[in-house]
Amino acid sequence: MKKVSDTKLYLKVLSIEGDGYHLYIDAKINGHKAHLLVDTGASKTVFDSNRIVNFSDENKLVELNKLSTGLGTDSMRGHLIDINEIKLGTIKVKNYQGLALDLSHVNASYSKMGIEPIDGVLGSDILHEYNAIIDYKNQELTLEKSN
Repeated sequence: MKKVSDTKLYLKVLSIEGDGYHLYIDAKINGHKAHLLVDTGASKTVFDSNRIVNFSDENKLVELNKLSTGLGTDSMRGHLIDINEIKLGTIKVKNYQGLALDLSHVNASYSKMGIEPIDGVLGSDILHEYNAIIDYKNQELTLEKSN
């Protein structure tokens, strides 16, 4: 693949309870501002089923027949959702079929710590596809768009 361009996103690095860090970026989902947790350990990008419906009237959740694992549970009911566009800096991920999960437990924990709620989790599917580089020193997430 031929490299076309890079996009750099400001990476918010927050200390969580003094012994770890969580990484966040601002993105746009269907033209609306979104706050995403960056999680290299998440196999797929997911969205909070309670918040994603605010990003478009067209987004309808379709329940999956199987339970999802991760985010502290192995029995979470998931839903498929079609996202017209996820904009990460200059990169536009078009027609993305995502997974919506109830992340209210995550946002409740963040609320107790005074941290802004998240709209979703940017996972390894997108991070891998765009050759993500996390630069802690400069607080940047670089994504590479290829042709």
